[in-house]
Amino acid sequence: MKPTDISAPDYFHKVVDCQWACPAHTPVPEYIRLIAEGRYSDAYMINWQSNVFPGILGRTCDRPCEPACRRGRVEDNPVAICRLKRVAADFKDDITQRLPRPAAKNGKRIALVGGGPASLAVARDLAPLGYHCTVFDGDPKAGGMMRSQIPKFRLPDSVIDEETGYILNLGVEFKGGQRIDSLKQLLAENYDAIFVGSGAPRGRELDIPGRKEAAANIHIGIEWLANVSFGHVGKIGKRVIVLGGGNTAMDCCRTARRLGGENVKVIVRSGFEEMKASPWEKEDALHEDIPILNYMVPVAFKHVAGKLIGVTFQKVKAEYDDKGRRSLVPSGEPDETVPCDDVLVAVGQENAFPWIEADCGIEFDKWHMPKVDPKTFASTNPMVFFGGDAAFGPKNIIWAVAHGHDAALSIHKMISGEDINERPLPEVHVSSQKMGIHEWSYDNDISADKRFKVPHRDKVIALKDIRAEVELGYDVKLALGEAQRCLNCDVQTVFSTPLCIECDACVDICPMDCISFTENGEEDDLRQRLKAPSPHHDQALYVSGDLKTGRVMVKDEDVCLHCGLCAERCPTGAWDMQKYLIDMVHAGSTCQSKARSAA
Repeated sequence: MKPTDISAPDYFHKVVDCQWACPAHTPVPEYIRLIAEGRYSDAYMINWQSNVFPGILGRTCDRPCEPACRRGRVEDNPVAICRLKRVAADFKDDITQRLPRPAAKNGKRIALVGGGPASLAVARDLAPLGYHCTVFDGDPKAGGMMRSQIPKFRLPDSVIDEETGYILNLGVEFKGGQRIDSLKQLLAENYDAIFVGSGAPRGRELDIPGRKEAAANIHIGIEWLANVSFGHVGKIGKRVIVLGGGNTAMDCCRTARRLGGENVKVIVRSGFEEMKASPWEKEDALHEDIPILNYMVPVAFKHVAGKLIGVTFQKVKAEYDDKGRRSLVPSGEPDETVPCDDVLVAVGQENAFPWIEADCGIEFDKWHMPKVDPKTFASTNPMVFFGGDAAFGPKNIIWAVAHGHDAALSIHKMISGEDINERPLPEVHVSSQKMGIHEWSYDNDISADKRFKVPHRDKVIALKDIRAEVELGYDVKLALGEAQRCLNCDVQTVFSTPLCIECDACVDICPMDCISFTENGEEDDLRQRLKAPSPHHDQALYVSGDLKTGRVMVKDEDVCLHCGLCAERCPTGAWDMQKYLIDMVHAGSTCQSKARSAA
């Protein structure tokens, strides 16, 4: 194997698994260390730069960072990264003076369709550069699906108001209650660019017998949640069935419990483990005494004279072919009719673009999704960009934010007359943490604590008030304990080949057996000859240049704890602990060209 090029921007970035997994590449260990130091405002601003909505995401993020957390490889539970983000938001000081000031306008106008996370992320990046950003939304207040589809017991309006307000106060014009009905008309208004962040606003229908006849008591989940959010719906029947196994279904069933549903059931066609809902969403529903019934496919809505009385289900089982592909087949058991007063259909969401005319230059694929470049977020009309659910279908808030950053960069480059396909490298900083022979500028002691549970409001009280936030968040003491569980994966063990005397002291002291001195070879062979064989090819091996004996040092990045013991033990300083910080490229940021080294 060739010596590892640690100057490549993505090498150490990939080693910081949580940040690598975050679509917005939030510097997770950096802000967690700041929380441990009580520097909540600093931690908040680091989040605000990358993920835009720390308080919102600290409550609602789908947490792609947590399954990647290195802590989860040595014990069952990763660091509570998401809930620590909320800590920064809950305990920060007034940060308004730290936000960008509204800039003098540069004469360029951007229209943003939809007031959700993708559009607001674009506006957040472009407004400080002088662009006049106008956000159009059919709802009276900004937030999009964050406001309309996430229940208030999970995400209070006050948090949405605060964090959308930070963006609108940058000089962004918000036109609430103004739905865009024609892209052609919008294009005729001579905007310099248009960004479409209109989400996936239509819930999928369930076209089975009885749907039309019993329509009065069959509701599309996301539309029903929006009606609840805006106060148009305030009650539901006592017996409620929720159809679907995603996060929207979990929000529907928990909301129904608070609006009078005494007997609420979630009924899903798949198995429990295969449900699309996040594990913690399912746990919250079960905690509120909502049963989840699996392997039942709805086949008919039962009604008497147009009044819904129940849903009939076919019972199925999973079968797998020789390639492991699953199919659901009838189990042979008799159909079962479950009585109910109301049904909430949450079986998926679809995009709807009836307002985009066929002659606007926007090409669509066979699923009626716009053809969007996944790197630049440009459509086939060079003036129109897409992001969030409108670009690639329903996902989650953090993905919409990441799309917004990339689209804003493309818009800025296009208007500046640059090639939008040229994406500058991020800026990388690597700095030694050495303060003494055996002392570092960060706490490298590995905490033995298990994950700390987030306090919840008493269930009886929570179920009586649809606006009472269920999760209460960590207090300062719990936040400190949880922050100490972070393994500081961004503080890298950096090796200097010329300084090594091959004494093997680092090998002896390493608690994870992740350092080996051995003959070089092909990767598959080398991975088997390490002190602890390394089967995970998606995790890198850190390989040194040739040492004096002809051997090489190989460190398995997969299991390294970044504890620093190798650097403390090394008699020659061949090992050093160096903090790696990557600044992702956003519109207007000072960034390096691809021709330059990023280290």
